[in-house]
Amino acid sequence: MSNNTNWTIDNTHSEIAFKVKHMMISTVTGHFEDFKATAKTNGDDFKGGVLEFSAKTASINTKNKDRDTHLKSDDFFNAEKYPEMKFVSKSFDGDKLVGDLTIRDVTKEVTLDVDFNGIAVDPYGQTKAGFEIRGEVSRKDFNLTWNAVTEAGSIVVSDKVKLVVDVQFTKQS
Repeated sequence: MSNNTNWTIDNTHSEIAFKVKHMMISTVTGHFEDFKATAKTNGDDFKGGVLEFSAKTASINTKNKDRDTHLKSDDFFNAEKYPEMKFVSKSFDGDKLVGDLTIRDVTKEVTLDVDFNGIAVDPYGQTKAGFEIRGEVSRKDFNLTWNAVTEAGSIVVSDKVKLVVDVQFTKQS
């Protein structure tokens, strides 16, 4: 008999970030400020659990207003037409999280590496579970194709985007 447990993300202790190489020499880090995530597990075992997360593309923050405006435009996320990016897991074996990532109108299967940091009970008696999730996607796969080339011939924004997701889930009673 399965013992279904629901978890919701603890936004104050979670972060969805991405890193992309800029002009191939420096790295730009951005965050999505507005996001949510849920997990359904069998008891406290996340293996075989279903994880879903979504982020509002207009909530992107790279600490540079002009750059953020550009990222929200049709060159990249087109936040007006595609307000949400989303991930729905298909399988999780404890190390690898496989699921469908949707950005704009493109859905692709991606595999993310997961470090499960364990489960702890906080001072308020709430059960928390912590994860570090890492992955790399090609932005061109999702039609984020804008590019420019510097005078020296190097590409301004790399194709590879690293996803850095640190999540704390709270068990729902």
